[in-house]
Amino acid sequence: MDFLDKIYKKSDSVVSRKIANEFILIPIRQNVADLESIYTLNEVGARIWELMDGKMTMREIKEKIVEEFEVMPREVEKDMAEYLQQLEKIKAVVEI
Repeated sequence: MDFLDKIYKKSDSVVSRKIANEFILIPIRQNVADLESIYTLNEVGARIWELMDGKMTMREIKEKIVEEFEVMPREVEKDMAEYLQQLEKIKAVVEI
């Protein structure tokens, strides 16, 4: 199955916060004092994170990103695949 047909939700083991103009993810299963376990998201990454609600497919999220940020669909798809791998690696998302 193509990753675009999958649905993800945020893991309960990650806390996200918007502080000033930055969006951060903090895995709560690790020592919070460990700065290597805090992740900063760019604007597009933060928007993808917000849209991962356990209902929308990655394809629907991709379409919203293309529309909202006026970027090329192929570029978004490639970047989303890499981003999703990173989120899965730190156990920040769960596939539905």
